[in-house]
Amino acid sequence: MKSGFFRSTAAAAALSIAAFAPQSAAAQEVTLRSNDGSVAMQGVILDFADGFYQFQTELGVLRLSAARMICEGNACPSLEQVDADLVFKGSDTLAQGIMPLLMSGFASELGAEADVRNGPRQGTAVAELVGDGGFGDPIGNYLIEATNTDDGFDALLDDTANVALSARRIRPDEARALRAVGAGNMVDVRQERIVAVDPVTVIVNPSNNVDLLTSEQLTGIFSGTIRNWSQVGGPNAPITVVTREAGTAIREFFDERVLGSAPISADANVTDDNNTMAAEVNADPNAIGFVGYAFQRGAKPLTLELTCGIVATPSPFASKTEEYPLDRRLYMYVTENGLTDTTSQFLDFATSAAADGAIAKAGFVDLGITRLTEDLSEEKVQSMRNSAIDAYERGFADALVEDRLTWDRLSSTFRFASGSSRLDERGRIDLQRLVDYLAQQPDGTEVALVGFTDSDGAFDGNRTLAIQRARQVAAELDQLGGSLLNGINFDTKGYGELSPAACNDNNLGKRVNRRVEVWIRGEAGANG
Repeated sequence: MKSGFFRSTAAAAALSIAAFAPQSAAAQEVTLRSNDGSVAMQGVILDFADGFYQFQTELGVLRLSAARMICEGNACPSLEQVDADLVFKGSDTLAQGIMPLLMSGFASELGAEADVRNGPRQGTAVAELVGDGGFGDPIGNYLIEATNTDDGFDALLDDTANVALSARRIRPDEARALRAVGAGNMVDVRQERIVAVDPVTVIVNPSNNVDLLTSEQLTGIFSGTIRNWSQVGGPNAPITVVTREAGTAIREFFDERVLGSAPISADANVTDDNNTMAAEVNADPNAIGFVGYAFQRGAKPLTLELTCGIVATPSPFASKTEEYPLDRRLYMYVTENGLTDTTSQFLDFATSAAADGAIAKAGFVDLGITRLTEDLSEEKVQSMRNSAIDAYERGFADALVEDRLTWDRLSSTFRFASGSSRLDERGRIDLQRLVDYLAQQPDGTEVALVGFTDSDGAFDGNRTLAIQRARQVAAELDQLGGSLLNGINFDTKGYGELSPAACNDNNLGKRVNRRVEVWIRGEAGANG
């Protein structure tokens, strides 16, 4: 693997394509499909040179740009070698959904222009960065391979990729296998980078009148025990279940969060990517499926009702706070030896505020801070009060309601291990972003750090722990921000187990509830 970022013009962006020798017409038949899938043609490739296909069709010989077409079939020319500064491999959600715009954003940071085009092999893309806004010398060449998360970690293991693209956190056995070959600590903050949050979204055809499903109904539909929409308040029509292929990160995530130990319906249609699933749901009025948030493509997203009655709708703010129940983090991983200047420069950009625009434009949820003036409905106010079980607790619940009516909420939300005041890996990222955000707010801005817990333990003990966690975040903010935050007036509060953001009947819900929220009031500043 190369490690230098700046290379000579002659070496930059050199693609070596396997020599193309025409064979029999039958052996050469392939499909060329446009990037958006709207055009597909069958025919014979006569030649491939300089990024163009010479393509024999019934209409005659066409000259088609490989940058605009995807080749499908055994006779497609393949990349023998790509002279790349970095090779990214893994999750198609990141490779196809985020990386093209992220490359363009990275180029802008360097004062360069990014030429992102299809590689001749299906599922690959090549990004060439050219300095001086596209008028200078090539300064970087990158290969992006869209496969799946497992392949990304395998590529790190056999040293065929620099960066693994992952739609889930690395598993302990994968981290141990990489450590054994000298890759270092794969969950070190330098090697494990959270790039974005992706709310996996349950979608139905826009004509379907169902807007909300309970957890039990969702499990019943995808396991095949509920087979007609009339059983969940919809039309009298059979349900078409659409799922992803086994072994993909999104399928594993969905099965774990929704199905548990129940098997997927034997009648489910299996698709091989997010775009195909959305297309099937949009084409079938009786279909239901699940996609990454960026891939809804006009399908209708459903609201989910959890077992304890909490209602959750996919939205960027709910995902930034990680309170939507089907949220997943999107990662990039690199080995310790792979932390070259080139790799670090790109990863630092990808996890910085400078990348937020590219990530949001791609339709994903970035880690940037947003401010929400919450319109508290009577139902939500009553839910807060109902989280108290007696008159003693109700006094604190009333104080919580009164507080929430006078504060806005920031999306920064800090979480902890059970019984601990130690921040998780996302918290370290959010601390620096919060410092940067608050440093842009006017003097006199008020900020409250408000602690909550799960329901395990005694009420007073939980309230004490909640205050301790709020103070811990305040101390770390003070240490990190120093004089930058001199104009901010901080307060700490703790409400313990009141106002849960998730159900306390499982470990995942309890983790969501162990949190410190950030409330703010005062005139919004530059980032407000």
